[in-house]
Amino acid sequence: MKTGIIGLPQVGKTSLFSILTQSEVNLARREDRLGIAQVPDPRLDQLGDLFHPKKLTHATIELAEIGSLTTESLRDGSGIAGLRPVDALVHVVRAFDESADPAGDIRNLEFDMILSDLGQIEKRIERVGKDLKKGRTPALLEEEAILQRMKAHLEAEQPLRTLAMTKDEEKRTRGFQFLSEKPILYVLNVGEAEAAHLDQAVERHGLQSALASANTAATAVCAKIEAEIAGLPESDAAEFLAGYGLTESGVARMARAIYQLLGLISFFTAGEDECRAWTIPSHTRAVEGAGAIHTDLSKHFIRAEVIGWKELLDFGSEAAARDKGKLRLEGKEYIVQDGDVMHIRHSG
Repeated sequence: MKTGIIGLPQVGKTSLFSILTQSEVNLARREDRLGIAQVPDPRLDQLGDLFHPKKLTHATIELAEIGSLTTESLRDGSGIAGLRPVDALVHVVRAFDESADPAGDIRNLEFDMILSDLGQIEKRIERVGKDLKKGRTPALLEEEAILQRMKAHLEAEQPLRTLAMTKDEEKRTRGFQFLSEKPILYVLNVGEAEAAHLDQAVERHGLQSALASANTAATAVCAKIEAEIAGLPESDAAEFLAGYGLTESGVARMARAIYQLLGLISFFTAGEDECRAWTIPSHTRAVEGAGAIHTDLSKHFIRAEVIGWKELLDFGSEAAARDKGKLRLEGKEYIVQDGDVMHIRHSG
């Protein structure tokens, strides 16, 4: 899944993208950029301490910084192309000085995305109307009904992500890639004075409604602090963060918030060769989780040997857990849980 990072100029989105992807910061650039961000996961790090593997592989998130997006380019349509293919949006908003108006910036950009979707829907309704004159097929009638419902929702200045839709309706309209339909994470870029109170920043800046809206979330980071700890050894970074009363980096906060927004979880494979985190949607069956590792494991799946990561650490080894009967054998229909450590038994 690809997540697009958006925001008005000089809000910190370029700095955050560069920190997340460990790429060069170039504030003069305005083109779109792609990058991969590693997802910090202390659970995987602790499994690594237990197994001492040759390789430790964290999960990753594909990011796109939509540097070409401005209010003007969104309204004239030139800034939309980079937004369409992404699965979710991270909207970085300025909250690091007294003149900032995060809630207002969010409303303005949201309104522009609603207008863009409304224009697209009106054009499609016009086309469907012409096709209906040639023949009133059930498919066209159903599409017109869905589009009219979406149009009414947008005209009420409500984003499509808050419109309840059936699986069939979602499937029928997925190809349009509507902007206001995409899940969105608002990231408040606060100043150092607020760094010790990140959990309260969302409410302080009037974004608590975002936490109650469907497919919408909010969190806060301090990009200035993130820039200062980037590249520091882990122990030094932890000490620096502790000076601000923080126990984790903003990168970790953002990654966790993106996972929650998209309904993703991680399971692990662990051994002397490699300890690795695998990203899957929540409510994924074991046979499908095996396919995330390799398609052959799904095809030739027999059983999954499963134990929770904390249980495994408590027992100290897989052998000890097996002796106590704590390594469970699960079938194809088992629903993988966040933090499961799995070994796939297969016939391939």
